[in-house]
Amino acid sequence: MAAEIHPRPQTRKPVLLSKIEGFQDVVNTAVIIPKEDGVISVSQDRTIRVWLKRDSGQYWPSVFHTVPVACSCMSFNPETRRISVGLENGTVSEFVLSEDYNQMTPARTYQAHQGGVTVVLFVLEMEWVLSTGQDKSFTWHCSESGQQLGTYRTTAWVSGLQFDVETRHAFVGDHSGQVTILKLEQDNCSLITTFKGHTGNVTALCWDPVQRVLFSGSSDHSIIMWDIGGRKGTAIELQGHNDKVQGLCYAPHTRQLISCGSDGGTVIWNMDVTRQETPEWLDSDSCQKCEQPFFWNFKQMWDSKKIGLRQHHCRNCGQAVCGKCSSKRSTIPLMGFEFEVRVCDSCHGSITDEERAPTATFHDSKHSIIHMQYEPTRGWLLTSGTDKIIKATCAIVCICACARGLWEQTCKYCPV
Repeated sequence: MAAEIHPRPQTRKPVLLSKIEGFQDVVNTAVIIPKEDGVISVSQDRTIRVWLKRDSGQYWPSVFHTVPVACSCMSFNPETRRISVGLENGTVSEFVLSEDYNQMTPARTYQAHQGGVTVVLFVLEMEWVLSTGQDKSFTWHCSESGQQLGTYRTTAWVSGLQFDVETRHAFVGDHSGQVTILKLEQDNCSLITTFKGHTGNVTALCWDPVQRVLFSGSSDHSIIMWDIGGRKGTAIELQGHNDKVQGLCYAPHTRQLISCGSDGGTVIWNMDVTRQETPEWLDSDSCQKCEQPFFWNFKQMWDSKKIGLRQHHCRNCGQAVCGKCSSKRSTIPLMGFEFEVRVCDSCHGSITDEERAPTATFHDSKHSIIHMQYEPTRGWLLTSGTDKIIKATCAIVCICACARGLWEQTCKYCPV
């Protein structure tokens, strides 16, 4: 009997593949070793560990290396097997893994910052090591000579960094909520532009070099999609977390964004839809529906002998309205509002059930996530949390690898 083809893909929960425990402190970063059943982790307990999966199905450390201070971040390049580790004393230490991943050799140390390193990236094409720190600076070094090539002072503590190899643009997000775009040369950089859309600090950045779109996550619980390549200044908001956004990853083969937060929530966003910008909030001294004065409009209150009302805004049309004219709530997924938000009564009646259809799925990781990494070849999602545990999940593939509804076909991305 032929398999049934569903018109819409069914939602499946991410599958937990394995857990790695045994840390004495929080794991700040963990990454998957591509084409290997292995994981590399750096922790607040000053350890760098390489975990390989044994015949028993359990992960055991094949490398256990201790450094003088806590490890704050890490970057791993699978082609060169080079690990770049940012430390809380401001240095970046490099190590090279052996081919069997059972030995790690120190390679070089960079005196990069005066405060703790927050993000480190190794760019093989340029032979550059990029890093940001708590000292409000962004630096890049030559990995061949070890020399510092340049530095840029930021307005606040930097907490997000991405790099586009083709154009040599660096995207730097900081605690003021601002994202700065820099054009890097061999020994200098130029400021391209800055933009700010978050009310809280930028906590995560993700760059899609194909669509030329930058995603930024923030402590204000929101995600913004910035259209860099289109040069239209488009900024799409995504509201799906109840706490600080901690990580962002993009799956290009399924056009889905994965985000995680301190609330333990993992959200998978369908970006293969036409999304809309949220409207600007309009200014008015009275409700733009019933014309009742707002509480600061003393003249109209005196003339009409009415008590002023509190001002609200409809999230769908942006009009300034009173509470009585905006008593309804609705989701507006195409504007990024996956949770119900305030809308005026007229907009509530005009939003169809089809327009209310969710464009994201929500999952509980059951730990407060502080870092996330997505491995696209197998569709694995690796998360580390404040509970000192690393979790490997088959996430994106179980929900969308058969996104066209072809459930009778075997998912080529899913290992389970």
